[in-house]
Amino acid sequence: MDRKCIVIGAGDLTVGEIPGWEEAFCIAVDGGLGYCGVLGIEPDLILGDFDSVSEGEARAVVQLEQEIPHRVIRLPVEKDDTDMLAALKEGLGRGYRDFRIYGGTGGRLDHTLANIQCLLYLKKQGAVGYLVDGSGMIMVLLDEAVHFQKGLRGYLSLFSLVEESRGVCIDGMKYPLQDAVIHNSFPIGISNEFTGDEAVVSVEQGALVCMVLYEG
Repeated sequence: MDRKCIVIGAGDLTVGEIPGWEEAFCIAVDGGLGYCGVLGIEPDLILGDFDSVSEGEARAVVQLEQEIPHRVIRLPVEKDDTDMLAALKEGLGRGYRDFRIYGGTGGRLDHTLANIQCLLYLKKQGAVGYLVDGSGMIMVLLDEAVHFQKGLRGYLSLFSLVEESRGVCIDGMKYPLQDAVIHNSFPIGISNEFTGDEAVVSVEQGALVCMVLYEG
């Protein structure tokens, strides 16, 4: 399936618009429904336990459950999956493999960390996900390489999600790295810089959180 799945969470939303949502499958997760109203987005699916919505949004959800029940999934408050993970599983079950997550960072740090773990979950399901905000994005590399186009300016930071990630290489950036081992107890990968050249980051064995902050 070529279409993307756009997921809108209840974290900090730092964009004024979400390009391409009309062509994507759009899921509003719990309090992310409020952002949809602000941005003029009509989600294809609304999902959550709705513990972080306003009273007005809660009434709207109840009305939608009555009018278009196939577009609302109400989750129990007590559960193992976070609302975000449940939304991603729903997208995977519908055949989507490319996820763009907005409103997935900021706010509570534990929610941000949980959403980073969700990116690793997607990778292990053969999918890819990005936590997107107005100035950058977060992705996970799992035994793979990622290419960044020429002309980028800003910073890139790498952190190992596992005890150690092996065979880490960085080419085309200010601080290159070859066949390195990055541990999860030492932040050596922080604040590398794009130079305008094409850049490649790779890991042979392990899982890396890749955080990109763009400038200009």
